[in-house]
Amino acid sequence: MALVYCRECGKQVSDSASSCPGCGAAVAVTGTKSHIAAGVLALVVGGLGVHKFYLGRTGQGILYLIFCWTFIPSLISFIEGIIYLCTNERDFQAKYG
Repeated sequence: MALVYCRECGKQVSDSASSCPGCGAAVAVTGTKSHIAAGVLALVVGGLGVHKFYLGRTGQGILYLIFCWTFIPSLISFIEGIIYLCTNERDFQAKYG
């Protein structure tokens, strides 16, 4: 758990807090993975598991590569791409960030 600064009032706030206790402003979610990029990768080249490698799930990515000839990973990744794109940034970062 780390402390970040509130963009509104400048006070230190826990990075796990949803809002600043001083002014009530929402704390921005920061992460290294983008749900837009993961969703687009899943829709475009998801049958090869590229989105899984992007999210750091190498084992699942290899599994997608092994079974890519069956087109089952393509179907699954299409559904995952829609889910990634419909998920809000905070929930996505909590799970994959």
